[in-house]
Amino acid sequence: MSEVKITRDGHVASVELQRGPNNFVDISLINDIATAYEELDADTSVRAIVLCSDGKHFSAGANLAERVKDDGDSITQEATRHLYQEAHRLMSNRKPVVAAVRGAAVGAGIGLALSADFRVGSAETRLSANFCRQGYHPGFGTTYTLPRIVGDQQAAWLFYTGRRVPGDEAYEMGLLDWLVESDQIRAKAHEVAAEIAVSAPLAVEFTRKTLRNGVVDAFKLATYNEAFEQNLLNQTHDFKEGVKAMNERRVPDFKGY
Repeated sequence: MSEVKITRDGHVASVELQRGPNNFVDISLINDIATAYEELDADTSVRAIVLCSDGKHFSAGANLAERVKDDGDSITQEATRHLYQEAHRLMSNRKPVVAAVRGAAVGAGIGLALSADFRVGSAETRLSANFCRQGYHPGFGTTYTLPRIVGDQQAAWLFYTGRRVPGDEAYEMGLLDWLVESDQIRAKAHEVAAEIAVSAPLAVEFTRKTLRNGVVDAFKLATYNEAFEQNLLNQTHDFKEGVKAMNERRVPDFKGY
């Protein structure tokens, strides 16, 4: 696991992404996080996990600029399929996860944040399901996890517009569970995890299992649907234009084909 670091402090473990400053998501990183979770699930001394990141942003999402260079449709499909297989492993962990969301959580990055049980951020935190703004279909199971947290109407608005939600607004709509100063995000996330860890670990694990009954299956189904639509859209002019416009920091000129 070269791209994540595990540290333990009492009954709380931290899984830190080490791809700063942007912590872009790809198969390797999600594999490492899922493997870290499996290791911590097997460690009976660990009762809760903090998911955090080194660098400026929690995660700026997938590096679509690299993907759009790929002219081979089958290669892109294969990469998407395996990324989501690793995401399924990640979502199958047994212990509560608190995400310390510093900076931006964008695209697949917001998907990663939403995979956690709880999220801590600040007024400077920015969350965005910006897929449609890039000519792309939402992914990483967000078509399931985002409506589950903020409701269907809010999720549709966030998907269709791709708008960046500042931390205070994210807190009001339930995307963030705690709002603190930027330099206190990780400490607060650890505090939340430590409070969970005071409870009986087996009782927490089995209660979480009951509360999340059907979650993994629904997440998997969402990713299957997302991957199908993504593989259609990633061959379009609008997808390439969306990524190009993002890299050039301008408003995209979509054509509808």
